[in-house]
Amino acid sequence: MDVIIGGAYQGKRAYAIEHYGLSEADICTCTEAAPPDRSCRCIDRVENYVLYCVRNDISPNPEFREDAIVICREIFSGVVPIDPEIRLWREETGRFLAALSRRASHVTRLFCGLPQVLK
Repeated sequence: MDVIIGGAYQGKRAYAIEHYGLSEADICTCTEAAPPDRSCRCIDRVENYVLYCVRNDISPNPEFREDAIVICREIFSGVVPIDPEIRLWREETGRFLAALSRRASHVTRLFCGLPQVLK
């Protein structure tokens, strides 16, 4: 599994498509309404899956395909939100991403479209 992180609009999805040779059909975009389709090669916006879990009082499952590419927007830095649910979402996303990163073969952070290899 490979993990790609970065802020909003930093080029994470475009990097994944180019670097891994993905098509849009290979990518599942997570929503706040349901868990992701784990059969997809690439899971985008995994932070929305964590919000789904927070709202449904379940633990997010870090088990993905061996060859999965997981993309997450950085929401766990900056000013701490006042709203308890959003604060919990941010904390759980950080913990979830730490668990994913420990299991991942590669972790890449995108900043201004530039990849920085973390692992």
